[in-house]
Amino acid sequence: NKTMLMKTGSYYLIHINVAAMVAYAVTGNLWASLTLSLLEPTIQAFAFFFHEKAWERRLKKQEQKALAAQA
Repeated sequence: NKTMLMKTGSYYLIHINVAAMVAYAVTGNLWASLTLSLLEPTIQAFAFFFHEKAWERRLKKQEQKALAAQA
C-alpha cells in the first residue's frame, strides 16, 4: 500500500497543476481556477486509489484461479 499511496500522491500533485492551468485558461479567474484545481483532483485521487485496489484484487483472483487449474 505504501507504493500505491506514494503513486497516488504524485499523481495528485501533477493533476492539481494541470487542472489549475486548464481552469485558469478557461475561466481567466485565479480563485476559480484554484478552487477547481483542488476539488476535482482530490476526488480523482481517491477514485484512483480505489481503482488500483480493485485491479490488484482482480489480478490476484486470476492468479489464484490459474494456480488452481494447474493443480
